[in-house]
Formats: sequence, structure tokens, C-alpha cells
Amino acid sequence: MTVSGHSEASAGFSGERAASSGTKPFSAFEWMIAGRYLRARRKEGFISVIAGFSFLGIMLGVATLIIVMAVMNGFRHDLFGKIMGLNGHVIVQKLGDPFTDYTDISNTIARVPGVVTAMPVIEGQVMVSSTSQALGGLVRGVRENDLKSLKLVASNVRAGTLDGFDNQTGIAMGVRLANQLRVGLGDTVTLVSPRGAATPFGTAPRSKAYQVTSIFELGMSEYDRMMIFMPLAEAQKYFSKNGEVDVVEVVVDNPEDVDRYNRLIQEATGPSITINDWRQRNETFFNVLAVERNVMFIILSLIVLVAALNIISGLMMLVKDKGRDIAILRTMGATKGAVMRIFLITGASIGIVGTLAGLVLGVVFCWNIENIKNFVSWASGTTVFDPSVYYLTKLPAEIDVHETGGIVLMALVLSVIATLYPSWKASKLDPVEALRYE
Repeated sequence: MTVSGHSEASAGFSGERAASSGTKPFSAFEWMIAGRYLRARRKEGFISVIAGFSFLGIMLGVATLIIVMAVMNGFRHDLFGKIMGLNGHVIVQKLGDPFTDYTDISNTIARVPGVVTAMPVIEGQVMVSSTSQALGGLVRGVRENDLKSLKLVASNVRAGTLDGFDNQTGIAMGVRLANQLRVGLGDTVTLVSPRGAATPFGTAPRSKAYQVTSIFELGMSEYDRMMIFMPLAEAQKYFSKNGEVDVVEVVVDNPEDVDRYNRLIQEATGPSITINDWRQRNETFFNVLAVERNVMFIILSLIVLVAALNIISGLMMLVKDKGRDIAILRTMGATKGAVMRIFLITGASIGIVGTLAGLVLGVVFCWNIENIKNFVSWASGTTVFDPSVYYLTKLPAEIDVHETGGIVLMALVLSVIATLYPSWKASKLDPVEALRYE
């Protein structure tokens, strides 16, 4: 036997002994080889580029998904807060007869457990005119205590005060409406309502001048440019209500459990009352938001899926390129499981690190989204987030921990699944075939 033959026999014997003894799963040498495959040398630069693009794809996909979902959550939360902060969660109306016993009904409802406040309201469309402009507006006649209980309004008064609101004939209006009318605190505007006095020639519009006693900014452009609050007693006179109101709006401590409050209020007030709630009044609006949010999640999840497919293509090329290395490892005693784990670690490392980087990028972006929006607006010279189109005056982003965790878990699972087939193909490589032409 020659020396070379003796060496081959020794190598074969040592390989068989190593193969029989095997190695522990995810041992140090598996991590070492996987790390070397990730740090490709110059002649293997193309594979390194593919791995880099896979990493960027996972990172940007996860970050984009987190950012968009946070913005959608922020939109819903802010819109819900603005709408529910100004309107009642439960709307109580009187059937048939005029709603003149609203004080007793309000007191009865206020005693229902979980009810925060019950406020009688008169509501009507008007035309608001100043010396320079005439616009449409929505008047809501409320009591001073009820108006102050609306934190959205009471905490956002920019000029004037709500104190003594019941004892005056002045009005409170939104800041955008005041700006468009070019009026300020103490100025006079004229309200014109089509629901005026009846005459032989039909209903005559009612017109009356009011002083602006306070100006508020709710942060929702639609409300800030049309909402007007008037003392309840004055609204009854202006709209010829004769001691009655339109509805009693009820604010509860848990709007999501509104069905229970509907039942309790109905039991407390009796059959002469009809009830609806915020879901029925804003059903279309919130349904559209929910559908849009789900569709965006599905579409943006495809970015992560495409990035995971890039991991598959990159690993397949790596397996093909490392066929000789795999064969040598097998002859030295590496088991099929060890080879499979090496490529599993290589591919999963790209996905896991990319997912974690995307998580950090998405969270940091959401925390600084308003500053980023302002910078982009300044750099581009355009309005990135126009309040007149998007209702809200600033771009909201609210990160949901459970939802973000689900996005990260989805990306991790896809990344690991993407490595299974290339890793299995590597483990099935025949050392004899791989070394035949070497």
C-alpha cells in the first residue's frame, strides 16, 4: 500500500469514526462554518451581495409593516378620540312627544352605573357670516357643565373662557372657522338658520348676531372649521324649540361595551325612549378604516415574503457553490444533520438579524414620525400631511405591542421556513458525486 493510499484509508477511518460519534446539534464548529459562509471572500462576492439584499429586504419589509400598522392604529385611535370626545357614545331620543322632560331623563340616565355624563343637546345647521366671509356651520346647544365635561373642548380653548357660558348669549367656535371668517375674540358674527318663524309666505330664515366669546382647537380640521357651541337656553330660543331638546347624548366609561349600556339605559328610561350608539352613527367610517388596515397588512406582508424568497435563492446558490466543501465535511465525519444545520444557521441568521434591525428601525421611525414628516415637507417644499384632507392636524402613530410582536414572529417564521429546503438539499448532496471532477 502506498503512502497516499494509507492516508486516504486513515482519513476514511477517522471520518467513519467521527460520523459514528456525530456532533451535538448547533455545536461550535457548525456556527463557525456558517459564520464563514456569511463572510464571503472576494471570489464569492456575488453570494454576499444576494445575502445583503435579503437582509435589506427583511429589514425594510418588517419596518414598513410596523410603521404602516402604527399609523393606521394612530389614525383610528385619534379619530375615535376626537369623534367620541365631542359626541356621545349613546344617543337617546324621545318617541312621538316633544322632548321636554330632558332634565328628568338626563338625571335618570346619569345614575346608571358606568355613565359619565348625560347632556341634552340641540343641533342645527346654520350659515355663519362676518364682514368678509360667509360659511356653513353646525350649532350645538349645550349646558356649561356639559361642555366643560367634554375634555376635548375644555382643554383646548385657545382664546376666551367657558366660564359663565350659560349666562351669556355669546358663542364658542373652532379656530379654523374663526380664521376663515377673519374674526377674533369679541368680534360679532351673524347666524342664519332656515328653521325660522312661519309666515303666510312660508318659513322665513332666522338671523341673529352673536359675539365670539371663546375659540377652541380640537385638532380635527373638520370640527375646527364648522363647529359652534351655543348656550342651551339660547339655542332653544334661536331654533324655536319651546323648552325641548333634540337628543340626550350619553358618555360612558367604556365605549367598546356599549351594548350593555344600551340595555341599562333602556331599562332605566322606559319604552318611550329610542336608543342608538356611536357604532351605528359612524359604522361606515370605522368599517372602511378596518378594511383598509387589513388590506394594507396583507399587501405589505408580501414584502417580507419576497425577502424570504431571496433567502431561498441566495442559499441555493451558496449550496451549489459550496458543493466541494460540503463533500469534504461529509468525508471528515460531518453528518447530514450537521450540514443541514450549518445552512439553516446561515439563512436564519440573515432573517433574524434583518427582522430585529427592521423592528428597531420601525420603532425609531414611529417615535420620530412627526419630525420626519416636517423634515420631508421642508426638504420637498410640499405639504406631506394636509390636515384639510386627512382630518387630523398631525400624523399619528401608535405602536401596538401585540401586533408588532405578531409582525416580528411572522417574519422570523418565514425566514426560518425559507432556509429548510436549501438546507435539506445541502444535506442530501452525495460526496462522491461532488468530488468526482475535483
